[in-house]
Amino acid sequence: MVKQEMMGIYKAPAAAASAPGADRARRPAGQAGGGSRAAARQPSAKRRPQSSPRAQEAGAGEPPPEPPLPPPPPAAPSASELDLGEQRERWETFQKRQRLSFEGAAKLLLDTYEYQGLVKHTGGCHCGAVRFEVWASADLHIFDCNCSICKKKQNRHFIVPASRFKLLKGAESITTYTFNTHKAQHTFCKRCGVQSFYSPRSNPGGFGIAPHCLDEGTVRSVVVEEFNGSDWEKAMKEHKTIKSMSKE
Repeated sequence: MVKQEMMGIYKAPAAAASAPGADRARRPAGQAGGGSRAAARQPSAKRRPQSSPRAQEAGAGEPPPEPPLPPPPPAAPSASELDLGEQRERWETFQKRQRLSFEGAAKLLLDTYEYQGLVKHTGGCHCGAVRFEVWASADLHIFDCNCSICKKKQNRHFIVPASRFKLLKGAESITTYTFNTHKAQHTFCKRCGVQSFYSPRSNPGGFGIAPHCLDEGTVRSVVVEEFNGSDWEKAMKEHKTIKSMSKE
């Protein structure tokens, strides 16, 4: 009898497990999951990432607003917007004759005023990849140096301050050769090999311009001075003006 009761007690859970549908039918709809185990079997809802306090202030799930873009720079004024008075007609005629924008015409006049007695020379290499402009006298003083490299490449040049030289195009087409003290920067075009300008050892703060690489029409006269670069230190010590040619 005791054995049978024990067997009955042992079989009771199996009977209950054999009819899960009936058990769920007797339970309310809210308890159909069967507690925590049934809830674990059901597909869980996706958890939303917790946003930072700043994001919560800006709005749940929304990124903080981007800062406003800076205002565009003001457009350059035209001649009609300036009070040119009686000079308006002359100004507009000058722009048309020179085929310049308002800014270009102003730059030309300012350069002419600041570089009084000088002219604007333009030039470049053979293939046209490198182009520059330089303000210098129409009467050029040329140095003919006989140092090891200048003699090899016939490096006749005149010297100007860096502020009077402007590279118009071709920075990516230029390569540089140096040797010995590495103070002189021998720049030349990668494509055609022409050196139209360089930074000389005598004036590292300026540029040496090859007069034979200038465009025609702006050179009035040329004076050539021989410079004994083969004995460079002595020649520099004895020369009275070459050191100051790159100064304003």
